[in-house]
Amino acid sequence: MQRLQTRAQFQAVLAGSTVARTAHFALHRCALDGPSHPAAPLFTVDDVWIGAMVPKRWAKRAVTRNAIKRQIYNVSASADVVLPRAAHVVRLRAGFDRKEFVSASSDRLKAAVRAELQQLLARAAGARP
Repeated sequence: MQRLQTRAQFQAVLAGSTVARTAHFALHRCALDGPSHPAAPLFTVDDVWIGAMVPKRWAKRAVTRNAIKRQIYNVSASADVVLPRAAHVVRLRAGFDRKEFVSASSDRLKAAVRAELQQLLARAAGARP
């Protein structure tokens, strides 16, 4: 599994389709259909690519943003998740309630994020590229 690095890679994936959504996350996918595909020069390795977008708008504290990003990368790299060979971006699209999750990086928050990400990636695994 490769990680998205450049702004151009993220923009190419976000221009693709949204394949799954949950209450807090959206998964975008850009199929890599070979050298004739417009995004092909950005993705030199034919593999599963993953990126995480956690905007300050939805997670104000850096500790929370980093914890969510770590959960995204850990859940997507786990053996029980099978994503097609394409570029993917997991985007936080709504904030977690700070009244329910008081601590910036609590075990409850991490468990909630992990459960929702597993649900998101399970939905995406069933979606066609």
